[in-house]
Amino acid sequence: MTVLVCSDLDRTLIYSANALGLTGPDAAAPRLLCVETYRNAPLSYVLEDAAAELEALADETVFVPVTTRTPEQYARVHLLRRPPRYAICANGGHLLVDGADDPGWSAAVRSAAAEGAAPLAEIAERMAAAGDFVLSRRTAADLFAYAVVDRAALPDGWLADLTGWCAERNWRTSLQGRKVYCLPAGLTKAAAAREVAARTGATTLLAAGDSLLDRDLLEAADHAVRPAHGELHDTGFAGADVTAASGVHAGIEITRWFRRRAGAVE
Repeated sequence: MTVLVCSDLDRTLIYSANALGLTGPDAAAPRLLCVETYRNAPLSYVLEDAAAELEALADETVFVPVTTRTPEQYARVHLLRRPPRYAICANGGHLLVDGADDPGWSAAVRSAAAEGAAPLAEIAERMAAAGDFVLSRRTAADLFAYAVVDRAALPDGWLADLTGWCAERNWRTSLQGRKVYCLPAGLTKAAAAREVAARTGATTLLAAGDSLLDRDLLEAADHAVRPAHGELHDTGFAGADVTAASGVHAGIEITRWFRRRAGAVE
């Protein structure tokens, strides 16, 4: 019996310094392991104990990182001593196999994502017309757009207006930390996870995530878990188990949850 574990990375398993959430009884300095550097500076962390749990999980299951990061951004993350065979990037737009992009999958996803959706250029133009609260804008993998924003300066109703405008064009939005994402509705993590399940012969899918972009993945899973923070928590998503802790301490809870569930279904 093959158990497939598909987990979001940022704010689910790995955490930037601003997302660690070390307050209250968890504020005492934990033992952290840096798993990502950028421009020669540490960027993302896990608890040391969580890193050991992840190594064990990868030995026991088919572990697949699932992220909205582009393949280039994902390549900065070194979560395991031996990289997992499969990784899902660009919210399902890229499937990496032994570190190499699967061109057939990418082409199929681009075709499916474009069907019935407004072109990326139209979405990017709308983002470019936003005010000074947008600090920078990018397109990613020629699939979707995102902006870094000043959260404190976001005008009331701006995100709701953008969400409605995008929905009319078959796109969806997500606010994660300081980033606002706009993605075509047909670009999903769940579709890529199902593809990996078919390739590996997995009989059970376990999943974790914190944002609205993870919802389809969690709904597709046989069993799912989410941290007690993030968009899914803020919107009261009830289709998954919930960690007791928030911030980086939720990461180790999620990994241990995966191991318990994988042992229970085997």
